[in-house]
Amino acid sequence: QVQLVESGGGLVQAGGSLRLSCEASGNIFRVNAMAWYRQAPGKQRELLASITRGGNTDYADSVKGRFTISRDNAKNTVYLQMNSLKPEDTGVYYCNLRPSVGVLWGQGTQVTVSS
Repeated sequence: QVQLVESGGGLVQAGGSLRLSCEASGNIFRVNAMAWYRQAPGKQRELLASITRGGNTDYADSVKGRFTISRDNAKNTVYLQMNSLKPEDTGVYYCNLRPSVGVLWGQGTQVTVSS
């Protein structure tokens, strides 16, 4: 069974940093682009960052320069390093493929940034 499990969220003050992790089971990780998404309170889920199997990255304008996506193919894990966090970064963070696959949405990890 293919699963994506996110971790690393928490409460942080504005300007702080967090590192999120997403571990993937099954064979999907090795052949697909992975991505991080965020669902802020009252808003639709949005794509934040993606990374191909070869390491090419892409970022939403809202996080460019502050967030860094990376992956460890040997560990089937994708990371999101988040720096200079802002209150508007608050939300539930999910990983998935890019493009996303509905059945792979997990519980996500909550990030709360206080002002």
